[in-house]
Amino acid sequence: MRTRTLSTALAVLISSSALAVGTAGSAAADSAAALPITSYGDLAVDGVHKRVYISDPAGGKVVVTDYAGKLVTTVPNLPGVRDLAITPDSATVYAAVPGEDSVVAIATSTSTEATRYAIGENTDPQTLAVAGGRVWFAYGQQPSHHVGSFDPAASTPEVALDQLPDRSWYDAPELESAGNTLVFGHHGTWSGLAVYDVSTGAPVLRKEGMPSEAANYMNDFALSADGKKIVAASGESPYAATAINAEDLTRTGGYPTEAGGPTSAAIAPDGTVALSTFAWYDKDVFVFKPGTTKPYRTYTYAQSASGGDTIANQGLAWAPDSSRLFAISSGQDKLYLRVLENAARYPVTVSVSAPAKATRAKKITVTGKLTSGKAFPAGSKVTVVRTDIASPKGRSLGTKTVSSSGAFSFTDAPPAGGNVVYTAQYAGDTTHAPASGKDTVAVSRTSTALSLNRNGSVYSYGADVSFTAHLGKTYSNRVVELWADPAGGDKPKKLLKKGKVNSKGDLSVTVDMTRDTSVTAVYTGDTRSGPKTVKSTAYAKVKVSTSVSKHYKTGKIGSTSYYWFHKNTDPVLTTSMTYYKGRAQRFQLQVYYQGTWYDSGSEYFALATNGKSAVQLGAPGEAGIRARMRSSYINGSSGDTVNATTHGAWKYMYFTK
Repeated sequence: MRTRTLSTALAVLISSSALAVGTAGSAAADSAAALPITSYGDLAVDGVHKRVYISDPAGGKVVVTDYAGKLVTTVPNLPGVRDLAITPDSATVYAAVPGEDSVVAIATSTSTEATRYAIGENTDPQTLAVAGGRVWFAYGQQPSHHVGSFDPAASTPEVALDQLPDRSWYDAPELESAGNTLVFGHHGTWSGLAVYDVSTGAPVLRKEGMPSEAANYMNDFALSADGKKIVAASGESPYAATAINAEDLTRTGGYPTEAGGPTSAAIAPDGTVALSTFAWYDKDVFVFKPGTTKPYRTYTYAQSASGGDTIANQGLAWAPDSSRLFAISSGQDKLYLRVLENAARYPVTVSVSAPAKATRAKKITVTGKLTSGKAFPAGSKVTVVRTDIASPKGRSLGTKTVSSSGAFSFTDAPPAGGNVVYTAQYAGDTTHAPASGKDTVAVSRTSTALSLNRNGSVYSYGADVSFTAHLGKTYSNRVVELWADPAGGDKPKKLLKKGKVNSKGDLSVTVDMTRDTSVTAVYTGDTRSGPKTVKSTAYAKVKVSTSVSKHYKTGKIGSTSYYWFHKNTDPVLTTSMTYYKGRAQRFQLQVYYQGTWYDSGSEYFALATNGKSAVQLGAPGEAGIRARMRSSYINGSSGDTVNATTHGAWKYMYFTK
């Protein structure tokens, strides 16, 4: 055990010799999902199997997710895969694979490659569509792109190339289809549309052209499910998409997009139009009902000082049942599939208003209102649910009819006290999205008497102490929890006991008092009795003792026992104390002079990990001196606060010749 020197000031009344000290040693709503892709080509939605297909040209693959964006599988070995097209029955997704001059059929039943159709060497098919029972594709390289097709149902499908020999496109045109209608869209400085009938297997031009409002920089276009309407997303001012009659390509209306030009367009089966813009700080997606020029829904994503997510060009697609709108967005070097639930239905707000406080079993009136951009059908109803202590999973209070203004009300006498939540749920209809609202009422309960003994008591180290909680009268619940929280951050609060009180209302637990400990009694309440928590803090002393060595005998002076030393001997006093990290003992020294003990001061010394601390007292060099010392743990001053202040016994020393 190593010994160190105590400060000279502490021994000044004994001699000029120093004291030394030693130690023996020393932590289903709208959603978005990150996609495992590094680039984006196109997306197609399978409404039968509830899957979304997304092409990754740089990765040479198509990833398949569920409707929530969770990865289902990956279709590999598709170098440069770009455009996707799904058959009307959702049985097959076709992918344009320019890296292998082919079109690949993916079976949606298994989400695996089914057939690979070779188009021809150096054809580079890039965009495609399914129309008139054939797969149509645009192929070639700048500045000459052409159109071909094949019939996948034929026993030996034959690829027909250059089906429009009198024309070509600088870039591969975008292809959209509905039934026997196939529309070609040319993107660029001056954009154009061409509508073909392909019912005979050969494209027959119906109309070609473009309204001037949509002719500049068309980024995308969408064709309605009936083939009668086109929406063109153009990028220059005015910031609006153009509605176009597919029969004669005349303008029939527009869809303003506020701060930016539209970059993507999609038309739901019910005619709802979705548009996106390239906007870091403004709205990203706009949704319009047919015949309107004001969006009834808008979406804005991930706004921050550096901007927000942006929607990819041609990055929108509807589920075939119009239940969801899917959007591909990019932000923070990742691509996301954003799922917009009920985007084709008017949003609904349900407000519920209940009294802030109420008396249990007394009748209260709760009011509410449905609000939307479109009137609700006559006879609309909301379902009301009450959630309380007695019915934590909720209890239906039936349905309430909504007035023509959207208002509703009902009365209830809450049978249970505590926080009672009233929830009104609107299931939605063909034009309105489902929604719910709620409000909370604080319902009165009788106060509960709960007590806990031992507060403020001090005990010897290691004493077994019984803490008893007493619960007064309650309605039904007689269960009490007893928790112990020992002082110090290294030991967590712990449940010691949970159970019913006895016939006297008592519940007891025994605690081993090695530290100051707060015991908490918790009563959670019942439907009529309020909750109650009480705490009792008891204190535990430390173990402390001191041994003396180098004396030549022990003997009494008066009635006090002394350790006798020769005047030139250095006494060694070794203290043992309950160890705690960073703990120090206070070494106190006093000298006897003319009938009185005089304090020579005190000093703190760290304990070794075994709880020991040794002090070597320098020899005074003269006889007749009497001294005494004691070691103490002082709460706070000894380096921690986990025990009660504890003083050791005095050790008396007498120096002779």
